[in-house]
Amino acid sequence: MTLRSRVRTLVDAAYERVLRREVGDGPDHVAIIQDGNRRYARRRGGDAPDGHRAGADTTERVLDWCADLGVEELTLYAFSTENFDRPPEELEPLFDLLEAKLREFADADRVHEQGVCIRALGDVDRLPERVREAVAYAEERTADYDGFTLNIALAYGGRNELLGAVRAVARDVADGDLAVDDVGVAEVESRLYRRPVRDVDLIIRTGGDERTSNFLPWHANGNEAAAYFCSPYWPEFSKVDFLRSIRTYEAREESWRRARAKRAAALVRSLAAVEFDEARAVAARLRERLPVETSGAELDEALAEGRSTD
Repeated sequence: MTLRSRVRTLVDAAYERVLRREVGDGPDHVAIIQDGNRRYARRRGGDAPDGHRAGADTTERVLDWCADLGVEELTLYAFSTENFDRPPEELEPLFDLLEAKLREFADADRVHEQGVCIRALGDVDRLPERVREAVAYAEERTADYDGFTLNIALAYGGRNELLGAVRAVARDVADGDLAVDDVGVAEVESRLYRRPVRDVDLIIRTGGDERTSNFLPWHANGNEAAAYFCSPYWPEFSKVDFLRSIRTYEAREESWRRARAKRAAALVRSLAAVEFDEARAVAARLRERLPVETSGAELDEALAEGRSTD
């Protein structure tokens, strides 16, 4: 290792420690679009399968980082419905890798020691038989675990997922099995692909593109998940990049909580100027719903201002 490389390693390690001290509990559920495997391989004179194999190594490291930070659920966009359009010389090695990694994860000591439950999300029936069998093997081996949830999005397409759910609801309504007035969140969710255990808090995309590419529109966009885009290709994604994404998520959440507290205080202030007892009851309910340390003080101040105006 050259002197420059050693210095860079020391600087990165120091920066990682700084970032680790800056982040708190972080999100419960992180979803990652693992982009850039093929471009990584081409830049090094290799083929697409070389990039996918390098990306698989990054996936294993991310599992360790999640355990270190207390993340409870991870969803990886491993294979989209659009990926079926790739040439056979690229698809077959990718299917081989998916099969091998699913079986490897299912047998890994750390998976069983940490209680990792492996689940596939997507139209799995479209995958080759060998991959479907590997999915079944991994799910059966880890079905009883609840220490950590690892979702692998395979043959996944968010638009197709929502379209399929809408069609299923429409069929049930047309057949008289479901009333239009009964169509709600639960009815739609029950007709989606197998859902994540938790809604998504943070989406990370590597590779430089700033878009979420049809990924988990119901469970991420519907939950107003934070998004973090970074330039490293997936095989180059580092723990520093991961910690930066967590820091971005926490800053966004803090800003969102402050905004909610300010809106709640404005509501109470306006109501207190007209009907103080009702404003006090509303403030009590809002205190229970706003997880912000300063919200109580803001609501008390709003009540006091409204009462003095009255």
